[in-house]
Amino acid sequence: MIPIQPRISRSDMIRCALCSDAPCDSACEKLKPAALLRSIWFSNEQGAALTLPGQSPCLVCHAPCERTCVRPGEVPIRDLINRLCYQVKPECETAAPESEASLQCDLCGIKLENPFMLSSSVVASTYDMCARAFDAGWAGACFKTICTLDIHEASPRFSAITGGDGSIIGFKNIEQLSDHDVAENMEVFRRLKQNYPSKFILASIMGQNEAEWGELARMCEENGADAVELNFSCPNMAEGGLGSDIGQIPELVERFTASAKRACKIPVLSKLTPNVAEMSPAAEAAKRGGADGIAAINTIKSVVGINPHTYVSSPAVHGQSAVGGYSGNAVKPIALKFMAELGQNPALKGMHLSGMGGIEVWTDALEFLLLGAGSLQVTTAVMQYGYRIIDDLKAGLNLYLKEKGFKNVREVIGLGLSSLHSNTNTLERDTVIFPKFNTERCIGCGRCAVSCMDGGHQAIRLDENRRPRLNGQRCVGCHLCALVCPQRAITPGTKRVLKPSSSAR
Repeated sequence: MIPIQPRISRSDMIRCALCSDAPCDSACEKLKPAALLRSIWFSNEQGAALTLPGQSPCLVCHAPCERTCVRPGEVPIRDLINRLCYQVKPECETAAPESEASLQCDLCGIKLENPFMLSSSVVASTYDMCARAFDAGWAGACFKTICTLDIHEASPRFSAITGGDGSIIGFKNIEQLSDHDVAENMEVFRRLKQNYPSKFILASIMGQNEAEWGELARMCEENGADAVELNFSCPNMAEGGLGSDIGQIPELVERFTASAKRACKIPVLSKLTPNVAEMSPAAEAAKRGGADGIAAINTIKSVVGINPHTYVSSPAVHGQSAVGGYSGNAVKPIALKFMAELGQNPALKGMHLSGMGGIEVWTDALEFLLLGAGSLQVTTAVMQYGYRIIDDLKAGLNLYLKEKGFKNVREVIGLGLSSLHSNTNTLERDTVIFPKFNTERCIGCGRCAVSCMDGGHQAIRLDENRRPRLNGQRCVGCHLCALVCPQRAITPGTKRVLKPSSSAR
């Protein structure tokens, strides 16, 4: 079974730049280190370990890969590969899958090679880009939103919040729609369908009135699109009754969905905005309008990075900025909340749900599937790391399915819905689960004690050897200590059952 806390993680290779055409590959005659490092980064360390021979060639190697690294001596490549071989591989209980057949699924009855598609954005905005993504292994692409508007983008138009390892946690954009005209985009569809007949082309469109929604849908169908996605959610096209302005008004969602549905015979998905308290009213309106599915979520309205000297938020365009769309791994919890809402809504039963919002590694993708998504879309992670992430998305999910005994990815869809409640009132409150301290992994930093003292219930102290000691009379089992521990040395331990009356707070 795949361990919840892998022994190797991003923190072990924090200085790796995830190079393109990595120098470490050219320096190694036995392996391709770059792919192995990427697999660690993208939570597919077991998949990487299973590709290694019985004995690591790195044991008797002088590590030229580390010397040719763009950060010489800063990435322990040899050690990481040895740990994959001798630490991770022995824990693998399942052989690598022989094929990707278990990943095959569908979108409204149309076959997908796997659940992974590019979402409507710059990553799917030209023929060449989509072709390279298809060659890399993506099952389809939702092409950047097509419209009849004259689009001229601002510069710069991206900004981000980064984590300690330098990776993007949250990403803001003020980008609008396709800057190619309708005819040019229709030509792209024809070429893609001719050269990649097995790939799924999802055409994102945005009209300015009922007639235009219908006309764009009809043209996309005639030029090879497999389905249409109605963009009712772009936060950067709100003026004049476009984008997220529509998604916030169920009556408009229903009306424009019906317009597109009348004009074409291919499936129609309504892409809804997260800039609402609940998504169900708009989703139910889309169903009344004839939608075959719902896509969610689009980016969230945001303000990022106020410059302390110029007082302008980022990205700054000639001294001015604007509210934009927030994406990336930071929005995943919000996206999952909306996915669960849609998945649990009986009025939407039978509709296809296409999930997106913060998918970066295969475990992210799995979470969307467990909450009801039948297909998945990705943008921000591709913008940061490239189309190559599809290798570990597919391999990680494929191995998980085999380990769990699932024959097909469709079997996991919605499995997480029944245990999720809309509020905390229904949860059991008469048991305290104490934390358990692994003294071998503990380094005595005291982070657990500090957090418990100042953010918890003053239940942890350090002994004379700088090891944590628990006061069971004070501990309420909140597990803040486990979250802040940099060594992952704290896990759930023994339980204490409270008297029912004592749990009333």
